[in-house]
This record gives sequence, C-alpha cells and structure tokens, in this order.
Amino acid sequence: MAEDLVLDTAIRDWVLIPLSVVMVLIGVLRYFVSKLMRSSQLPDAKALKEGQVIIRARNLKSGANFIPSKSFRARRVYFTNEENGLLHVPKEQAQNAQAQMFSDPNMAMDMMKKNLSMLIPQSLTFAWVNFFFSGFVAAKIPFPLTQRFRAMLQNGIDLSSVDVSYVSSRSW
Repeated sequence: MAEDLVLDTAIRDWVLIPLSVVMVLIGVLRYFVSKLMRSSQLPDAKALKEGQVIIRARNLKSGANFIPSKSFRARRVYFTNEENGLLHVPKEQAQNAQAQMFSDPNMAMDMMKKNLSMLIPQSLTFAWVNFFFSGFVAAKIPFPLTQRFRAMLQNGIDLSSVDVSYVSSRSW
C-alpha cells in the first residue's frame, strides 16, 4: 500500500479557498448576466388566459369532493364540452411545441444567449485554473474510490502511484 501524502496547509489557503470563492462569484455573475440578457416580453393575453383556465380546471378537480356532484358535472362539462368547452382545442388548431418554437425566433435567440452566457465563463474559468493551479494535489476525499475515478479526480497529475482519493486542483 502506498504511503499517505501530507498535504500542505498553504495549498488550502492559496488554492482551495481562491478556487471556491471564484466559483461562487462566477455563479453570481452568471445569474446577473443571464438576468440582463433575458428579454422582457409582455405575456400574451391568450396564453395567460389559457393558463388561468388550466389552473381553474385543476382546482375543480382537486375540490371535487367538496361540492355537490351535480355542480361538479356541470362545471366539468363547461370545461370539456366538445363544441365550445374552454379546454377543447380543435385538431386543426393544435400545434406541437417544436413547431411553436420555430415560429418564434425570439425563443431560439433567448436559448442561444443563455447557452453563451454559460459557455464563455466556463471556458475562461477552465483556462484560468489550468494556467494558475495546474499540478497541485489539492485535497483528499475521506472515503475510498475505485480506479475508474482516477481520470476524473486527478486531471493534470500523471502519477499512477497516487491514491485515487486525492483530488487535483484542476479537477477541483
């Protein structure tokens, strides 16, 4: 069995704490950037009305035991009538979610903005960690792991003699 490594306390102070603080700050920055990039669209009146109808139907279903059965049936017909019920959608008007997404270019643009606001800070963080903190054994996990975790936890350390429970700073 290999001898245990003694981790320097300066690594905790100069590697683990700065990495953790930077990751928290990047998370806060991502939140505010995504909030700024979010387009503020007014909700469509039709979509808002449909949502309210669905909530009313859900409330009717959950409170069915508290009203007389005749009243429940009348309200159920009001919502589900084939001719003019509030929840009935004619087949020619039904549109799947993907077709609706492609018909609105703003939705695709919002998704692209969100993906870029996550990708760019992640790439910059990886470059920063790789430049400043490469090659450190930063921490030890207090439980044993199998060899399959070596590539994930010891990225940047090319020693096969180091126990798997040690984590490199790049992986941290």
